[in-house]
Amino acid sequence: MATPAQTDNVRRFAQSQDTPSPAPQSAVRRSTDLPPTHNALICVALPGLVISTDQGQLTGRGLDGFYRAGRRVLSRCQIRVAGREPLAVQARMTAADHARFVGTLRSSPQAGPDPDIVVERTRHADGTERITLHSAAVRPLRLPVEVALGTDLADLGAIASGSTGPELPATVHDSGLRWSSARGSSTVTADPSPADALASAGLLRWEFALPPGGSVTIELRVRPDGAGPVRAAGRAATSPLATARAAGDDPGVEALLRTSIEDLHALLLRDPAHTSDVHLAAGAPWRCGLAPAEALAAARMTLPLGTRLAAGTLRTLARTQLRAQGPQSGMIPAPIRDAGTHLPPGCTGTEATLLFPALLAEARRWGLPKSETEELLPAAERCLTWLRTTVGAGVYLPDPHPGGPVRCETQAHAHRAALLGADLLDACGRPGGAELRQWAGALRTAFRADFWIDDLGGGRPAAARAPDGRLVPHLGAAAVHLLDTGLLGGGDHAPGLLDKVQTEQLARLLGGPAMDSGWGLRGLGVKEAGHNPFGHRSGTVRVHETALAVAGLAAAGYEKEASALLRGVLAAAAAFGHRLPDMYAGERRTDGSAPLPHPAACRPAATAAAAGVLLLTTLAGVRPDAPAGTVTLRPVRSAPLGEIVLTGLRVVGAPFSVRVSRLGLAMVEEAAGELQLRA
Repeated sequence: MATPAQTDNVRRFAQSQDTPSPAPQSAVRRSTDLPPTHNALICVALPGLVISTDQGQLTGRGLDGFYRAGRRVLSRCQIRVAGREPLAVQARMTAADHARFVGTLRSSPQAGPDPDIVVERTRHADGTERITLHSAAVRPLRLPVEVALGTDLADLGAIASGSTGPELPATVHDSGLRWSSARGSSTVTADPSPADALASAGLLRWEFALPPGGSVTIELRVRPDGAGPVRAAGRAATSPLATARAAGDDPGVEALLRTSIEDLHALLLRDPAHTSDVHLAAGAPWRCGLAPAEALAAARMTLPLGTRLAAGTLRTLARTQLRAQGPQSGMIPAPIRDAGTHLPPGCTGTEATLLFPALLAEARRWGLPKSETEELLPAAERCLTWLRTTVGAGVYLPDPHPGGPVRCETQAHAHRAALLGADLLDACGRPGGAELRQWAGALRTAFRADFWIDDLGGGRPAAARAPDGRLVPHLGAAAVHLLDTGLLGGGDHAPGLLDKVQTEQLARLLGGPAMDSGWGLRGLGVKEAGHNPFGHRSGTVRVHETALAVAGLAAAGYEKEASALLRGVLAAAAAFGHRLPDMYAGERRTDGSAPLPHPAACRPAATAAAAGVLLLTTLAGVRPDAPAGTVTLRPVRSAPLGEIVLTGLRVVGAPFSVRVSRLGLAMVEEAAGELQLRA
């Protein structure tokens, strides 16, 4: 749980991982009360966002609308042609930031059953909508067209809590309409200019003459007053993410990687005070701000696309690091997070503080320039100093909340931070590495004895250890962090907290039917008390943790279990149009079934999109060591998806391409000239 000192800092940042808060100043309901989004078409190019139903018309109900920086600048946009609404026939996302809606009409009720007017709408997160009417009538048509517009200028937090208030009155402005309140102002301008604009009714009207086969287009531009077009960080020519491509025997790999990268671009945000630094928002629509732990985790999973996102994220969070003397000195503040039915909420500030040095150490292996590593090193040192100071004379990293449990996943994060941090300190000629390794060794010894529960099934790691020494025995996806040990030099992974026998047992448990739903890894095993397939931390499939499980199991040599989880997530991705939500129901997969969406999930979500990158690059097992000028390949030998080719990755800042054959053999097809393949 966050301390009071942390809480003041947290309010400036993104939101709890399970309590959405799109506008930091607004009070919102718990996620269980949020309007459902699982059927919505969500176009994202932050700070722009537009949410629609599959009917195409924006009615002003629910979450419908164009948003800019968390405020709804247009809630209603309804078209009528000759007094009638088009019949919706198709709605689909065509990219992360825009969607296409198609409707049809008959020009005359006596014209027979076939529609002869097609109304096509292309809606962009940048605040534009193009409405095109196509005529297939055999005679010329005169078509009156009207568009009804309105807005409440509510922020997303108020909309989520059901406290938006009525629509605002409009005024005629330029070639459109304008709305204004104490919360701000917005305008809609139209091209061509309407023949008539009725402020009292919020209507723009045209009358078009269409010859047989003719078309006409109206373009609407939605803007807050004084604002220009959306300048999305992900649309910049200098994007921090490489546009990698995947191809292979499984047709889903191309779509998954392409969509994942598109979603990552859509979620990029600039630090307002340091515009060269970008980081990822947690997800849309609920969490369009910075969530430190998730931003670091996503940046780490996208290192195969380059180190620039990692550098921007690290610099942004280094500026938030607590510096004042005290027990929190060196921490990166972040909110609390629900931990499910068995544990009290956890502090993501602890997780972020431990992820920081680990990400910097691994980014260095992937090719982060020496100057940037040295710039960020003092912040990483402060994180590691906080770790050792907080542990003190003990062996475990305690919960920030007095009397809280010692959590299994926190020890895994701390152990990785210590080993990768020690490696980083040694490489940069800084002291402290030996002390961190010594503590990590003591933690391993104690953990293997204190956190393992023996039972007739072979045992399991405890989820936590209570202050009185009692073990919390439930089996959940948090245990996958025990397999995520981190990358050291020479392509080697750091040792883990479990020994070989314990690791084998954990792999068996994660691959068993209690944890593997067939669509991915459940957050809590089906046999555990409190299991709920729709529970945020008590049964849903969380894509981030599933991807970590796939990567960790593959690295440890448990390819059968890794491959089953991988195939399950790829099947789920296909059902979600390859845009994975951060979570979905952990219902058992059966013949002919489909994964059940969670109504409060973020989609797109940073960790889910980044997980798509990790899942596919795990198949090639790319392990670079940029300071040594080498790269090691440890592919998944069983080749669960057949042949796969990954092009346009980045290692040492240069393009890197790799092919894995159906026999599980990996071959580098493109790399920097100075990079040597290590056996």
